[in-house]
Amino acid sequence: MSTVAEPTLNICHIYPEVLNLYGDRGNIRCLQKRLEWRGLDCTVSELKLGEQKDLSPYDLFFIGGGQDFDQAVLLEDLRAGKGEELKAAVEDGKTFLCICGGYQMMGHYYETHDGQRDEFLGAVDFYTVGGDTRMIGNYAFRLGAESGGSTVVGFENHSGRTFLGSGVQPLGTVLKGFGNNGEDGTEGVRYKNVFGSYSHGPILPKNPAFTDFLLTTALERKYGSAVLEPLADRFEHEAHDRVLERVLHEK
Repeated sequence: MSTVAEPTLNICHIYPEVLNLYGDRGNIRCLQKRLEWRGLDCTVSELKLGEQKDLSPYDLFFIGGGQDFDQAVLLEDLRAGKGEELKAAVEDGKTFLCICGGYQMMGHYYETHDGQRDEFLGAVDFYTVGGDTRMIGNYAFRLGAESGGSTVVGFENHSGRTFLGSGVQPLGTVLKGFGNNGEDGTEGVRYKNVFGSYSHGPILPKNPAFTDFLLTTALERKYGSAVLEPLADRFEHEAHDRVLERVLHEK
């Protein structure tokens, strides 16, 4: 790893008790293990509903996906002060991985299919509107060069259609599936060091290259430079490639 002695990452898991749809908590475990296998340390703290905590010591934040009915409760909690701290962390360049509902909450608003609008965090320039059909299934996308350029395989299940503003980039380009809205070929969002995606599953165990890119991003933000030692990932990459091949040829 880098020139820094005994580097460590402080990870914050936001709303783990409600935003853990499709085993998204496995993303935390994957981050921990890929650091551990390299002899690197990390601490993981949880930030639950009703809790207030200084977020400045954290380097990487994870927000998972949840049920639609959770959103009103979560938004009320965010408006109690947590939201402003998260927005400050975004602008400070801290690393975020946000999945599905957690991704949507980072945008300006969610407008339901019948026209009801819920104002969201507004940390990133995008919005989501509800559709009358769900976009569901295995899918694949290619990350943009600024996010490592690797391919990602995952599972999407959402009725929301997300549209990005002019000041942000998509996380990647859809190879198979729907992505942000099923219209423009984009998937997810990348703004500063915020990575948002619709990929459940969880996303990271199936995509080791993307996982290491996230870790490198967080370590570089904290220490100025970081080079992760290669792992013996042959089986992980073979599994990823096998799934990618299957997804691309599904009918």
